[in-house]
Amino acid sequence: MSFIVAIDGPAGAGKGTITKLVGEKLGLINIDTGATYRCVTLAAIEKGYTLKEEDKIVKLLDELKIEFKKENNKEQVFLNDVDVTNKIRTQEVNNMVSQISHIPEVRNNMANFQRKIAEGKNVIMEGRDIGTNVFPNADVKIYLDATPEERAKRRILQNEEKGIQSTYEEILENIKFRDYNDKTSKTAPLKQAEDAIYLDSTNLNINQVVEKVIKIIEQVTKLHT
Repeated sequence: MSFIVAIDGPAGAGKGTITKLVGEKLGLINIDTGATYRCVTLAAIEKGYTLKEEDKIVKLLDELKIEFKKENNKEQVFLNDVDVTNKIRTQEVNNMVSQISHIPEVRNNMANFQRKIAEGKNVIMEGRDIGTNVFPNADVKIYLDATPEERAKRRILQNEEKGIQSTYEEILENIKFRDYNDKTSKTAPLKQAEDAIYLDSTNLNINQVVEKVIKIIEQVTKLHT
């Protein structure tokens, strides 16, 4: 038996931070699905492939080994046995990950991979289609949202912490582009699942969002017991 919490929402809504903190508090395994698409994107960049070379990107999937490890109390992402935790967060990857994640074969391959690593575990998983496509029967579904402007402000702070150079205008434009791409995608578009609980985090700090998410999980769990 497994217990699945699915958190969907647009890019920059804080899903990664929230799932990590909630997972730690409730003892759930946090699986960063966005990192899987970032690994594919990084691999394509390192091969010198362009977005027009979809066939080559799809063939690349057979060569990839993606692993999540916890070392020194830090969650790290490995691609073909190399630590790429920081490399997958660069602006170069940001600029391509949305388009690559829309390639149907990439989406299906990663969705199957995500299901496999969650098998038989108590998991909290975030993405854009977890509750609608990857785990439509998830025990708890939450749609975490925030305004594009607020998400851009948060992303700027994250980048500063990692020493990544970026401007507010550049990030806001990228977020709006991602939103349009994700919501209009022909493959597993971003949308709120019918049975998902909507949570707007625009005017909430991280601790407040974590508290609300935990409260939602506890309430839904009580209803089903």
